[in-house]
Parts: sequence; structure tokens; C-alpha cells
Amino acid sequence: MNKPVHAIFLMAASLFATGTAIAQDNYPDKPLRIIVPFTPGGIVDNIARLVGEHLHQRMGQPVIVENRTGAGGAIGTEAAMRAAPDGYTMLAVSPGHAVLPALSKAAKWDPTRNFQGIAGIGIVPNVVVVNPEVPVNTLPELLVRAKTHSINYGTAGIGTSNHLAAELLGQMAGVKFTHVPYKGQPEAVNDLIGGTIEMMPLTTAIAKGHIATGKLRGLAVTTRTRAQALPDLPTVAEAANLPGYEVGTWFGFVVPAGVPIAIRNRLSQEVIAILALPEVTARLQTLGMELAPQTGTEFDRYVAAEFEKWGKVMAAAGIKPN
Repeated sequence: MNKPVHAIFLMAASLFATGTAIAQDNYPDKPLRIIVPFTPGGIVDNIARLVGEHLHQRMGQPVIVENRTGAGGAIGTEAAMRAAPDGYTMLAVSPGHAVLPALSKAAKWDPTRNFQGIAGIGIVPNVVVVNPEVPVNTLPELLVRAKTHSINYGTAGIGTSNHLAAELLGQMAGVKFTHVPYKGQPEAVNDLIGGTIEMMPLTTAIAKGHIATGKLRGLAVTTRTRAQALPDLPTVAEAANLPGYEVGTWFGFVVPAGVPIAIRNRLSQEVIAILALPEVTARLQTLGMELAPQTGTEFDRYVAAEFEKWGKVMAAAGIKPN
């Protein structure tokens, strides 16, 4: 490289570094946005709006929640992936972020390469529930029955935590359940209560009331520890002697890969501080959330483990991307 060109290169590199530092020092100097890849009113949307409201207060810039729906979350996720890596676009994520690439050809992202974590928020446990007419009172009794009877279970769709919970249970217990996917949890719950289907891993926020009124019978929770909302129910791992079984609907925030670490750290610190606010904690608990805040690095490791885990489960189930 000749000296004039070399000098120009060094000058350009210096200016770029200076410009980047100035941009980070002034961050944020314009509105931020949180992309939600699902419709308004759902739990992911509620979390994004709650955190966005407090980010606005703490960072002094408007935070716009943008619902980019379609293709099971793929449209919104890819919009976030293509966004400038400047820290002004976050993506609200849930299990489909790590599962959809193994299920759909429309999902063209790799959660471990195309995104970087900002913060993990927590988990909503599922509860394995049955229609009261099913002659079982415990999870082991259900698994025994499944060896000689066809057990239909409902979900909010392929790749949802309801589906993953039942599929993993069947694989680890060595039984086969019949999957009946619905458009959402409410439709599945109606058929479960009506007796059209027999079983469902249902989120605690919905399951708790139906268990209390006797419309459904709770057998076990799918998370690693017992659910705060239903402390008397055992976990699947302890009830069925299946160590390592763990499924929950987790939530968090990521940004496109390449956002400067100083900005990622700022966002992470702000989100984790927001999660510690009593009014935020209380609101998330009404959504059935069990808070388990994670830093961006911790959340990256968690998502990577989920990506690997569910890829194997889907492959074992013979489910191929379509």
C-alpha cells in the first residue's frame, strides 16, 4: 500500500472511529422502536409496550412499538434483522424466535448469528391439564393411559410452547400423543373443556381459573421448578421421573447483530432496571410471568441452548421445515 493511500485509509478509519464514539456518546438522539412480530393485545405486545413506556421515561426519547405480523412471526423478525445495527431497533422475542427456523422455510434467520441479546425477562409456565372426564388424576396415570389409548392434545399451533411441551413429554416418556393444532389457545381451551380433545399444556394464567372451577384438572407444570401460581402441582420432571424435562414460554429483547457493545450494554442495563420496578413486576405477574432477568450475554446463551434443543426435538419428531 503506498503512503498517500495508507494515510487516507488511516484518516478514514480515525474519522469513522471518532464518528462512532460521538454517536454512542449522544445515544439515543432519536426515537427508538420495538418490533413485535405478533398482533396487538397479546403477551409479547403487552411486555413490549410496558417496557417501552419506561424506556421512554428513562432514556428521554419516544419508543414506538411496531407490530409487524405474519408468517408465525417471521415477517417482523426479518424486518428487525434487516434494521440498521445502531441500537434504535429492538425485537421482542419468545420461543418461536429459536424454534421457527427448524419449522418454516420462511424463517431465514439464525438466532445465534443474526441477533444479539439485550435482556431475558422471564418465563410463563405451562400446566399439563386434562378434561375432567379423562380417568386420570396424575401425570404418571396419563402416561400409562397413553400407551393403550389415543390421547389428543390441543395447542396454539405448531412450534408454540404448548406443542413443544407435549412433544418433548412424549419423546422423553416414550409415548405418542396426537397433536391437534388450533389458531390460538382460546379455541383449543374451548374444545378441551367441551371434551373434543383430552389434554393440553396450557399457560398458567389461563389454566389456574379453569382448575379452580373444576372445568380442567391440573396434573403437572412444565417448568424446571414449581409454578408460583400453582405451588401444589408437581413439575413434570418430578411427577413422571423425567429429569431434564423443562419447557416454558420465555420472553426477552434482542437487537440485530453488529450493534456496538456500549449501546447494547446501555439497553441491557435500562431493561433490567425497568424489570426491577415494583409496578412492572406486579404487571408482569398478572400476565402469569415468573421473572428471571438475564443480561444480554446470559440471554444469548439461553437462546442458543433453546435453538439447539428444539432443533433436535423437531428432527426426532420428523418435523421438517415447510
